[in-house]
Amino acid sequence: MAELLWKPSEERIKSANVTAFMEYVNKKYHRDFRDYWELYKWSVEYIPDFWESVWEFCGIICSKKYDTVVVDLNKFPGAKWFQGASLNYAENLLRFRDDKVALTFIGEGKRIKKEMTYRQLYSEVARLVRALRNIGVKKGDRVVAYAPNTISTVVAFLAASSIGAIWASCGPELGVEAVVDRFGQLEPKIMFTGDVYYYKGRQFDILRNIPSILDKLPSVEKVIVASYNGERPSLSGISKAVLYDEFVTKDEEPMLEFEQLPPEHPHIVLFSSGVTGKPKCIVHGLAGTLIVHAKTHILHFDIKRDDVVLFLSSPTWMVWNLQVSALLTGCRLILFDGNPFYPHPEFVFELIENERITHFGCGAAFILNLMRQGLRPKERYDLSSLKVMFQTAAPLPPEGFKYVYEAIKEDICFLSGLGGTDVQCGIVEGTPIQPVYAGQMPGPALGFAVKVYDEEGKPIYDQPGELVVEKPFPSTPLYFWGDPSGEKYMETYFSKYPNVWRHGDFAIYYSDTGGITGLGRSDYVLKPSGVRIGPAEIYNIVEKIEGVEDSLVVGQYYKGDQRVILFVKMKEGYRLTEELKEKIKKELMTQASPRHVPDKIIEVPEIPYTVNMKKVESAVYNIVNGRPVLNRDALLNPKCLDIYEEITRTELRD
Repeated sequence: MAELLWKPSEERIKSANVTAFMEYVNKKYHRDFRDYWELYKWSVEYIPDFWESVWEFCGIICSKKYDTVVVDLNKFPGAKWFQGASLNYAENLLRFRDDKVALTFIGEGKRIKKEMTYRQLYSEVARLVRALRNIGVKKGDRVVAYAPNTISTVVAFLAASSIGAIWASCGPELGVEAVVDRFGQLEPKIMFTGDVYYYKGRQFDILRNIPSILDKLPSVEKVIVASYNGERPSLSGISKAVLYDEFVTKDEEPMLEFEQLPPEHPHIVLFSSGVTGKPKCIVHGLAGTLIVHAKTHILHFDIKRDDVVLFLSSPTWMVWNLQVSALLTGCRLILFDGNPFYPHPEFVFELIENERITHFGCGAAFILNLMRQGLRPKERYDLSSLKVMFQTAAPLPPEGFKYVYEAIKEDICFLSGLGGTDVQCGIVEGTPIQPVYAGQMPGPALGFAVKVYDEEGKPIYDQPGELVVEKPFPSTPLYFWGDPSGEKYMETYFSKYPNVWRHGDFAIYYSDTGGITGLGRSDYVLKPSGVRIGPAEIYNIVEKIEGVEDSLVVGQYYKGDQRVILFVKMKEGYRLTEELKEKIKKELMTQASPRHVPDKIIEVPEIPYTVNMKKVESAVYNIVNGRPVLNRDALLNPKCLDIYEEITRTELRD
């Protein structure tokens, strides 16, 4: 059994939102649920009752309540949720209109700090809505943002949602082609942007990219430019551009009318990574987005009105949209923009201390970076305010879990989860009433009938397989933009196991704890001699070896089979010697199996990552198998792919 790292106290369990929800369900349905697993089992067996209870408990605001929670529950895909309801996303997030701080923006290195109360946020959204309506923006128009994680970007999102416009966003770290590949498919009417952003102490000019983007987005009628640091930017040479401060109406208190929309109204478009071709435009519906976000923040993350919440995210990532929805709890949301390790590697913990942050979300790469540097933030900072820490984006090895408890805080609810762009939430999540085991996400999220399947589509435990969801859930995407027949949609999610959602991840579901370990994307599972191996199974062993900083593994088709190629990035001062190669092979053989031992181990100076800090097995897989990489702009460090192409030509030709 896995090592137990944390167990909630009786006091913690008693005070949790999910406990109050359990009591609500017990009273309403005459049940006697006493723990998470009893509640979870009910949530996937009595699906309409569960989601109706979430709607009521979380206080979803609507002008007209639904007639039926779900129609055609036996259809997957095809189930229809909350039919007959009329509601608005922004209205739900702007329910609080008092003088409590809603948003705190902090630029890299505390370069700049701005705050906005809930009352001011409501008023600012109202003024922007009036200005957008004045230029003809209406329900169904596409409004996009190429902007940093600032208050003005959040305001733009809420204003677009108030009108019923369809929103999509990208952070300024993406290059011109990557932005055009995404927004170009949507034919947007309005684009919000910023003038500059900062990263590792350097200022980057966003506006220099705008003319090139506009040349390829003829549908854009207006570009609204918000200043990052209060300085007046020059709009010279940018057609259709106007300054945000001059665009918004000067009315003191304009009337904010929220467009009332059906539950399946297209609310937001998220994009796949796009490293092997044009990104898929994943269209999410209004009610599905709102209710799974409410469930996540209130029941899983346990956010309350007096909490202070920080997510490390960019508008490129699904987590950015999720973070905005935290406003429905009435919490204070910290918007951080920049490099979290600048001007020093523990800067985020300085923020946690100074801002009294209670909930902190990050990716696996953030934790592993701290761990590799041997940092122990708990010894330098007062982290007493921190109650919950959540991690996603990539699998975290057991050592990462232990590091959180040893170096950050002993008494913390650490929630590792898995979900993402396709579902707008976690399908594997935790709550403050569940224990934490090293290397395991706590278990399936409420309302998600999660299983792990073998190749024949049968549920399995304690061995690797495909992560699936067997029953419908509200945040199933509506469709892919530009896929009128639904062929790409069905191929992506439902082609392997009919009527079952294939999430695209390899995982292990443990029979003793109920926990789940992610093993990486199943599309790039290694299959030497037909044996399936998750990339994370190799990373978790190799990256513990002294001198190894990072690694990436792919399969290369070779002589009718697949051989395993391991690329290793060494720490400064270390080299990949023959002796170290043998040590890597020995560790993989003894800790895993002979099938895990790579056929070739090659040293590289850099591992490719997406801008969301996910390793890009797909691009390297394509290179070593003679396939093109079509969209390098989607990578954080695209030039490093040249190294892999050269290695393929010189070392992998035999």
